[in-house]
Amino acid sequence: MRIVQIVFSPTGGTQRVADLITGAWGLPVTQFDLSDPAAGCTELQLDSQDLVLIAVPSFGGRVPALAIQRLGNISGGGARCAVVCVYGNRAYEDTLIELSDAAARCGFEVIAGVAAIAEHSIFHEYATGRPDAQDAARLQDIARRILDKAGRGGSGAPAIPGNHPYKKAGGGGLVPKAESGCTGCGLCATKCPAGAIDPADPRQTDPQKCISCMRCVSICPDSARKINSLKAGAVALAIKKACLVRKECELYI
Repeated sequence: MRIVQIVFSPTGGTQRVADLITGAWGLPVTQFDLSDPAAGCTELQLDSQDLVLIAVPSFGGRVPALAIQRLGNISGGGARCAVVCVYGNRAYEDTLIELSDAAARCGFEVIAGVAAIAEHSIFHEYATGRPDAQDAARLQDIARRILDKAGRGGSGAPAIPGNHPYKKAGGGGLVPKAESGCTGCGLCATKCPAGAIDPADPRQTDPQKCISCMRCVSICPDSARKINSLKAGAVALAIKKACLVRKECELYI
């Protein structure tokens, strides 16, 4: 059995969750990064003997459109997979069912769904430090149950919550801007999953391409990229009530 990760994780929270799950499987892991525009899909050859983890963050209760687009270029080859959505303790809404549907269209056999929590990528006061030790223990137990089902040759799609049609996708809205401390090093342009930052002038961001993933903010060596504080404050206040009660990791199998 080969273990494969297919992950879209602009700021690292989703990757940490994916690593906790596949790490519990105790086998070497092949990684495929959906956030890398240069990653080719033809190099990923899958078949029914593989166990695949597909993990994405929830952006406003939906799968990031860019992740869906790139996942659609992969042929699942009948591989069994667990789909994982990671959210910042507000709600994941239709993210998990949308990801499960997309995986099935690609030829994966979905055998499990997982909703997990990581520190909010924009508002770090929500789900701070998560996944924490309690999450890790829960995710490792979840991983064992998924591996047991796969090892028994278990099949059958789980009942995953969500709506058809999916909720309307929201716009990005919060577009990071370069501040005076920007040195023009270009790291943000190189690493932007959407190619929204001009490599010739990294101070320029195309708001139509930006998906508000916050990778540029998280990796800037000079902490020189920020979002509008007034807009951010309004959004943070709007979701505060939903984020205050601790949510726990969930398994559908």
